[in-house]
Amino acid sequence: MDLSELHFDLPQELIAQQPVEPRDGCRLMVLEREKQTIKHDRFFNIGQYLQKGDVLVFNDSRVLPARLIGHRGTSKRELLLLKDLGQGKWEVMIRGKIKQGDKIDFPQDLSCEVLNHQKDVYHVQFNQTGQDFIQTTEQIGQTPTPPYIKQVVKDPEQYQTIYAKESGSAAAPTAGLHFTRELLDKLTELGIQQEFVTLHVGLGTFQPIKTEKIEDHQIHSEWYSILTDTYGRLLAAKSDGRRIIAVGTTAVRVLETIMSSDFQYLDEDGIITGETRIYIYPGYKFEAVNAMITNFHIPNSSLLALVYAFAGQDFIKRAYQEAIDKKYRFFSFGDAMIIG
Repeated sequence: MDLSELHFDLPQELIAQQPVEPRDGCRLMVLEREKQTIKHDRFFNIGQYLQKGDVLVFNDSRVLPARLIGHRGTSKRELLLLKDLGQGKWEVMIRGKIKQGDKIDFPQDLSCEVLNHQKDVYHVQFNQTGQDFIQTTEQIGQTPTPPYIKQVVKDPEQYQTIYAKESGSAAAPTAGLHFTRELLDKLTELGIQQEFVTLHVGLGTFQPIKTEKIEDHQIHSEWYSILTDTYGRLLAAKSDGRRIIAVGTTAVRVLETIMSSDFQYLDEDGIITGETRIYIYPGYKFEAVNAMITNFHIPNSSLLALVYAFAGQDFIKRAYQEAIDKKYRFFSFGDAMIIG
């Protein structure tokens, strides 16, 4: 597929700068693949499009306060945490001139040394690890938001899902931002099963595809985990013929990874962990996901390619044009769609 197929023109005023309050008050586009129909509703009515026995799968990763402001000598340096490589080593982006061997000092006695870099991505070694590092970054770090959000977010928790638990993401799994505690309780009463996986979202997921053929794009790996008990319940639901509904493309990537026909795992203390590089674009055969809830994605992205693969390029193009015509709000703080 040519990259041009993932392009669309979006008026700048449709890029949402602040979240809707309350969260579930956003608009909801309802897509039915089999009938090729499009309906319009509000997110708080999403239960009307679910069935008793459906399984909603959420990504409970929490956005790190990943933007750290420090100094190299007397010069300011800004660092963005991308990926935990273990033992205090991180993959990061750095704003400001820097070279191998340089040291950056931060508040709370935190510091790092630059080990190496490739293009815009650096590997650094911090002097703190584990929970000590997490606690320090919680105190001194700032929650990053995508560059297309120009306004200051009033409360960093607005860029976290209400069920966010496991710190490690550089960006929010935004399809989940629309859920409130009251809505989750209501869905439980309707007999909707809720399960949680973890995938730490890296910025690579959101980087635009630049290759002429989208098949040539190289997607970044992302760390995921799932409890073996959860995995067992998902297998049981699949065996029963119940629908598995992914909340967000990140949940799709975990589910399609762990429930693929050739998946193998080692159980470590009841937790399945791994790195996924799964890249889903038109032609992909879905093995796990029967429906998905997702936001409206940026042009030329692997996320849009995934949605094309799930619902069909022509149908999604028609839906996006209708969303533009009806002035839906796009991207992270924007409106949502459910594709059944």
